[in-house]
Amino acid sequence: MPAWSSGVCEANGIEVHYLRTGGDKPPVVMLHGLMGSGACWTPVARALENDFDVIMPDARGHGDSSAPHHGCRYDDLASDVVGLLGGLGLSRPVLVGHSMGGMTAAVVAKWLAWQLRALVLVDPTFLSPERQREVHSSDVAEQHRQALGLQRSELVARARARSPHRSLELVELQAEARLKTCLSAFDVLTPPNPPYREVVRAIDVPTLLVIGDSPVVTLEMATELRGINSRILIEQVRDAAHGLPFDQPERLGGVVASFLRDLT
Repeated sequence: MPAWSSGVCEANGIEVHYLRTGGDKPPVVMLHGLMGSGACWTPVARALENDFDVIMPDARGHGDSSAPHHGCRYDDLASDVVGLLGGLGLSRPVLVGHSMGGMTAAVVAKWLAWQLRALVLVDPTFLSPERQREVHSSDVAEQHRQALGLQRSELVARARARSPHRSLELVELQAEARLKTCLSAFDVLTPPNPPYREVVRAIDVPTLLVIGDSPVVTLEMATELRGINSRILIEQVRDAAHGLPFDQPERLGGVVASFLRDLT
C-alpha cells in the first residue's frame, strides 16, 4: 500500500473511512463495487495521483466504514457520498464508480450535477427489472456468508486460481475487502434499483462510460444510453470482464486520465 493518508468523515449519520493520495490538485472520488473497498482502487489511483487528489472511500457496510444493520440501498449510498463531498469540502470533484459504485455515482450526479466536474461510470449495475430479480434471488449473499468463515489465505488462493492474470496485490486487497463486507451490504441487491435510463437522462456533466468485453452494460446498451444523453462518451477496454479495475487496472487508469485531461 502506498504511503497515502487515511481518515474518517462523519457523513449522513455514519462514519465513512477513506484513503487519500493528497496534494493541491483537482479531486477525484472513486467508488468501489459490492464486496470491495476504497483500497481496491490502488493500481488505478497510482495512475492518477500525479495529477489528481484521489479520494477512495469505503461504502457503508464495507471496509472500515460504519456497518448499519439496515439502510444499504442506493439512495443511502448516494447520500453518504454527498455527505462525504461536503464534509471534505471538495470543490467540483470528478466521480468515478465501478459496478455498485457506478450506479451510486450516477445517482449522485443526478442530484448534484452542478457541483461535479465530470463522471466516469465503469460498467455500472444498470440492470433490467428482470435481471435485478434474478440477482436478488441468487445465492450470492449465501456464498458471501460462507466466505466469511474462510481464512484470508484461502480466499486469496481461490481467487488466484480463478483469476490468475490478476496481480497478487489486488487479489489480497480484494480478499481483505471481502472479509470486511457485512451481510447487510447485500441489501443493495433488493429490487427495485433506481431506473437507470431515468438517471442517465438527468445527468448533465461530461460522462465517460467504460465497459469491457463481457460487461453488465453491453455495447448495445451503451449506445442506447449515448442516444439518451449526448454528454456520454463510450470506451471499451479489451481483455476485461465486469471487474475492469482488477482485470486491466493500468489500462483503465490510462483511459480515465486521458478523459480527465481532455476536459475543458
